[in-house]
Amino acid sequence: MKAPLLGAITAGMFWIAFSGNTAAYAQPVAAKPAPATDQPAQPTPHLSDGKVDLGGKGVWAPIWVLDWADKKYVEQNIDVPFTPAGLELYKERQANHSKDDPEGYCLPAGVPRYTGTPYPFQLIQLPDRVVILYEGASHMYRVILLNAKHSADPNPNWLGESIGWYEGDTLVVDTIGFNGRTWLDYVGHPASDQLHVVERFSRPNYSSLHYEATIEDQKNYTKPWTTRFNVKWRPGWEIQEYVCLENNKDLLHMGTTQPK
Repeated sequence: MKAPLLGAITAGMFWIAFSGNTAAYAQPVAAKPAPATDQPAQPTPHLSDGKVDLGGKGVWAPIWVLDWADKKYVEQNIDVPFTPAGLELYKERQANHSKDDPEGYCLPAGVPRYTGTPYPFQLIQLPDRVVILYEGASHMYRVILLNAKHSADPNPNWLGESIGWYEGDTLVVDTIGFNGRTWLDYVGHPASDQLHVVERFSRPNYSSLHYEATIEDQKNYTKPWTTRFNVKWRPGWEIQEYVCLENNKDLLHMGTTQPK
């Protein structure tokens, strides 16, 4: 039976972090080293066609990645290569405690942020596509077409247009066509309509998903930068219903206007 913590999170809880008191909520889902064990990790599972099995009977349960550039959440600290415009926007969000965060208004988290929200997700692998089901942050789904090409003129949207392919045991996902309305993370790293994200999903063993995202956005960054972290497998868990607008206390602190 899944513990109720992740399924019970409301958008209003996010405001706690921005008010300077992250310990009240963030600590229970923060990354912690696994306890020492003499049991070897179970091997990476594979499907009947030989491809890596990125799903199964369970869910991936990420930690809350507030900052894709901070070693507290990802593999290493990153000196983010801001453009002047990108740095100005980032500093503005820091100064106002991220009060305009779109996710506080229950808008979709976008890419790569969905993988770093503290809610479970599932990967469903089909012959021509991979579908990702996200429990939290608007309860969205994402379709990744395999061995396809991007549209000549993608329709801009929150999750962009994703195509993918397998490189050995790694699923590579290339996404463009964003609407420019999302943030990369809770601390406000910006993303524009020029955002281009290349993700790599691999399963080094049964219990872990290794996630890597390379971020390119000429409006906000002078060059691409890459961030990585691991996600824990929770066998037997299922995606639960989550309605972001229920009990959303963020709006009491942010005001009722839409984010900029």
